[in-house]
Amino acid sequence: MKDVLLQNYELITHSVEISAAVTGLILYNRYKPTAAKFFIWFLVYLSFGDFAGNYVHYIKNEGVFNFLEGTPLTGNFWWTTLYWEIGAVLFVAFYYHKILSNIVFKIIIKISGFIFFIFSIIYILTHFQAYFKMFFPPISIFGAAIVFMCVIFYFIEVLLNDKILNFYKSLNFYISFAFFIWWIIITPIVFFDIYNGSKDQLYIDVQRLIFLTANVAMYLTFTFALIWCRPEKKTEVSLV
Repeated sequence: MKDVLLQNYELITHSVEISAAVTGLILYNRYKPTAAKFFIWFLVYLSFGDFAGNYVHYIKNEGVFNFLEGTPLTGNFWWTTLYWEIGAVLFVAFYYHKILSNIVFKIIIKISGFIFFIFSIIYILTHFQAYFKMFFPPISIFGAAIVFMCVIFYFIEVLLNDKILNFYKSLNFYISFAFFIWWIIITPIVFFDIYNGSKDQLYIDVQRLIFLTANVAMYLTFTFALIWCRPEKKTEVSLV
């Protein structure tokens, strides 16, 4: 079973990603008046980003991108850092800034997102060679902190108003729950990466299985929520 899952890791991951994105696009008109429309485009963005990262499989053995062999772009660490560890976190900050009502929470999220962006750019520029060879734990941990903060702010708002009576019908509740669980599972792996590197095959297999399980659970939750939930009241969608 483990070997089957590992051999089909990318197929399974892409399948659940695309399933969530396609479900969102099919139901787009339902959520169009709300901030959830941004989340649907985010799912499309993730599907594209993950698919684009597969270019590394077409470098060796005279692949279509074989001209990249021997260059820093042989690995996709740079791309994953850019589209996921930075891009996804900035979207989360943007999205929760849209759906939260508490002005203080919104200001904190906006400032934190800006600081995270500046920090990430500076860190990459000062570690530019490593940018193509590894993931950056400081960026991963800072990003996880931003996500946890956004989710906690959301849950606080839910607890303090009548939304709690119908939380199980809220798309944002399922999004928050899935984000929280995914990041709390995946973030500790960053620490283990520092000590294990990529030479221990058993560790690599366990890591991939954890990622696969977390990814499947998160995207299936998104798919279920998009189908099950109904739009909440009309949401302001300005970019301020």
